[in-house]
Amino acid sequence: MLVLARSTAPDDLQAARSRRQRRRTWAARTLHALFWASVAMPFVLFCVFYDGLSRIADLGTALTAAASVAGLVGTDLVLVMLLLAARGPLVDRVIGHDTAMTYHRRLGKPALYLLLGHGALYTLGRAAPDGFHLVSATRGLVGEENVPLAYLALVLLVVVVLCSVVASVHRARYEVWYAIHLVSYLAILFALPHQSVPGGVLAGDSLRWVYWLGLYAVAFGALLVYRLVVPVVHTVRRGIRVDAVEQVAPDVVSIHLRGRRLDRLGVTGGQYAVWRFWSRSTWWHAHPFSFSAVPTATGARLTVRTLGAGSAAVSRVRPGTRVWTSGPLGIFTDAARTSPRLAVVAAGVGITPARALLEGTPFRPGEATVVLRGDDEGQHFLWDEVTALAEASGGVVHTVTGPRPAGIATWLSAEAVESGATITTLLPDLLDSDLYVCGPPPWTDAVVRDARAAGLPDSQLHVERFDW
Repeated sequence: MLVLARSTAPDDLQAARSRRQRRRTWAARTLHALFWASVAMPFVLFCVFYDGLSRIADLGTALTAAASVAGLVGTDLVLVMLLLAARGPLVDRVIGHDTAMTYHRRLGKPALYLLLGHGALYTLGRAAPDGFHLVSATRGLVGEENVPLAYLALVLLVVVVLCSVVASVHRARYEVWYAIHLVSYLAILFALPHQSVPGGVLAGDSLRWVYWLGLYAVAFGALLVYRLVVPVVHTVRRGIRVDAVEQVAPDVVSIHLRGRRLDRLGVTGGQYAVWRFWSRSTWWHAHPFSFSAVPTATGARLTVRTLGAGSAAVSRVRPGTRVWTSGPLGIFTDAARTSPRLAVVAAGVGITPARALLEGTPFRPGEATVVLRGDDEGQHFLWDEVTALAEASGGVVHTVTGPRPAGIATWLSAEAVESGATITTLLPDLLDSDLYVCGPPPWTDAVVRDARAAGLPDSQLHVERFDW
């Protein structure tokens, strides 16, 4: 059954959107300011509470001081990375989990370079008084308390970064990413004893200890709460189980869920969650799947495409299977809107968040324009529901089916290109709209490229990239 969002006065809706956008902008700027403050704080603590600058007397002590600052800032970045990956609702509502994970990945290399610099500069500083005999200095450091564990932590972090690069290039499965992140947590634990020695960041002899202990508590506390405690609470309180599995296309299924008060999960149309199905073949991996319909009190629906072994196993789960969920996540929702009109472009399994977005969005008559894209009729799943939702409020739906033309970088079909179709002919009110795009990554990038070329500002462009 299709449930249409209740309409509201246009002026009231636009005023509410403007207020939400101002709040989100303010919150995003605050998060960025806090990040840069956290980067600066280690240097301030080193200078003020450790009196680090006054300890510089020669080249050796200058190198040691630089090593300390590099290690402190590198440690700060690692903890910020953990916080970004924790799936906390505050970060998600402001910038979205996919954007948070983009920042998480970008911080990986700078954090590693700083920590490598910490080790190198500290070794040089210790070797300076003896004419830079690095081998002798390294042997001396290895013999000191907890330094071998610090070296091991650094080696593990190098492994994590290299494995992350390889996994990203080869689009590794979730299990690989999960193992990589477990190694990173292990590296941080190995580094703790080194940071607890007298003079270290966790030594309880100054206000530095309060700052670093607080940062560790926030980062690991967020991971514990939002990646473990909250999913367990949802599992127990909501009692989510598979109700039925419906084949909707050759390689696509809709998984119908049942549970208690699922409408209190706080899901907004367009969001996704990370799901774990507790069956023999699926319990050990989790997947980010969108809600393809806004949950009711007793039911929810996911629509899944079998793109790999993991999602294929999920598509075969049996009714009654218990389900563990973390989320909801994402700002591919009406809450991100800033403009009076709505444009949606979706392809493949990207139709699932688009369908839920339309269901959960209040419309004015004729406000929405939707473009549905598929290579063939096998990709037309949920198109009838999307069309019904859009047309019920006077919206326009364009369907584009067929393969892309050879030798042309476009997201449209060969037939559409030959007929002169462009993003602006399909979406004539594009510049007065918020554009929501969801589909395969290369295809999505092509739509985004065309939208930006047409003059659409990034503040009106919303793309959801499912991430871990």
